[in-house]
Amino acid sequence: MLTLDFIKDIKIYQRKRGYRFSIDSLLLCDFVRGGFHTKLIADFGAGSGIIGILLAKKFTKSGVHLVEIQEELSALSKRNVEINALDDYVTVHTRDIRTVNGYFSQNSFDIVVSNPPFRKPVSGMICPDTEKAIARHELKITFDELVNSAFYLLKGKGKLVFIYHPSRFVETIEILKKNKFEPKRIRFVHSNMETEAKMYLMEAVKEGKPEMTIEPPLFLYETHGQYTQEVQNIIGKAIR
Repeated sequence: MLTLDFIKDIKIYQRKRGYRFSIDSLLLCDFVRGGFHTKLIADFGAGSGIIGILLAKKFTKSGVHLVEIQEELSALSKRNVEINALDDYVTVHTRDIRTVNGYFSQNSFDIVVSNPPFRKPVSGMICPDTEKAIARHELKITFDELVNSAFYLLKGKGKLVFIYHPSRFVETIEILKKNKFEPKRIRFVHSNMETEAKMYLMEAVKEGKPEMTIEPPLFLYETHGQYTQEVQNIIGKAIR
């Protein structure tokens, strides 16, 4: 069963009990920086297509390619692209991220974005729902494999932008450097001012020079449980 949800003038079909996007998708899209030179963007692990659709709205001169291994989610992405009339800008590929080598042209993309699975298969309980399990656990791809595919796809100085869990922060830096990426921008995401970071946003540059900026923390909620003004602004400008 599907639900039809709205983010301002964007319409998104989602499974009622399967994988559903969260505010992480909006935070990630807001964190992505680009400009007139941004021609091609790839979303690794596109799910229902929400991130790619938001980025197509944000970078109106760019072509966006969604890569999703799960056939049902890929079909859902295509449906969402169509109902938002973005067929000319967004292309969906039912494909394993690990096989982009040779499928796309090497060194051809400006930005790769991803909200990848961050739990190892042996950590925590595996969700019985297959879509959710693959989205949360490294059942189909590891972060190392994802970064390796991003390196193939990106131009020199191209950007890999992702959201990930702090428990794997050190490991993430090691993997990026091993694959010739340099962390450039990091922003930690907290539920509120009194909690430890629950996620972090990172921009890494292919073959970049060593230099990193840690941006001010992003707090999701006020003490009374309402979204902070910054998060409200992010939600409000998600498609502008």
